[in-house]
Amino acid sequence: MNTTRLYMYRGDMVRTGIGFGTALAIAISWSVNKSILWAIVHGILSWFYVIYYAITR
Repeated sequence: MNTTRLYMYRGDMVRTGIGFGTALAIAISWSVNKSILWAIVHGILSWFYVIYYAITR
């Protein structure tokens, strides 16, 4: 039973992390480019774009 609880918690954490990464990528993209198309593309790439932005800035 403890294993099930741990698995459910990790699943919720991963879903939250993906949502936060996408929102962060969209916010960064919009502030830099002011383009909905680029915001969508960067939202799809999410954490890859956030890491790229952090390294290049």
